[in-house]
Amino acid sequence: MQEATYRGTVYPWQCDHVGHMNIMWYVGKFDEANWNLFARLGLTPSYLRSSGRGMAAVQQNITYRRELLAGDIVEIRSHLLEVRDKSIRFRHDMTNAETGEIAAFCDITGVHMDRSQRKSAPFTDAIRAVALQHLAEPAEA
Repeated sequence: MQEATYRGTVYPWQCDHVGHMNIMWYVGKFDEANWNLFARLGLTPSYLRSSGRGMAAVQQNITYRRELLAGDIVEIRSHLLEVRDKSIRFRHDMTNAETGEIAAFCDITGVHMDRSQRKSAPFTDAIRAVALQHLAEPAEA
């Protein structure tokens, strides 16, 4: 099983008037998982800075299954689903680490881009090779 790309806690100030974690925090925790997944693929902060490249989300779909409450421990595991010339598609599974239940999952398509030209750019051969080694099918939710 792949290592977690995010692990954290739901704080009371992240909860809404209904008492569960507000949707803005799901997005934030998924975003943190993005950067850990990207680093595993070679899309590290130093690579992105030195190459003038970046990653942009072009599609994101979140499915909510179970509520998360203040004090819950959250874990996200990420699965790379598709690698193309200039884009990747991946899924994050967010679970309640105590119960193991999936609280939400998120499917994202990200595009590799040239920051100066503001256009998509092909992945380097090295990054593409690493990414292809990480292709996996997600656990059934």
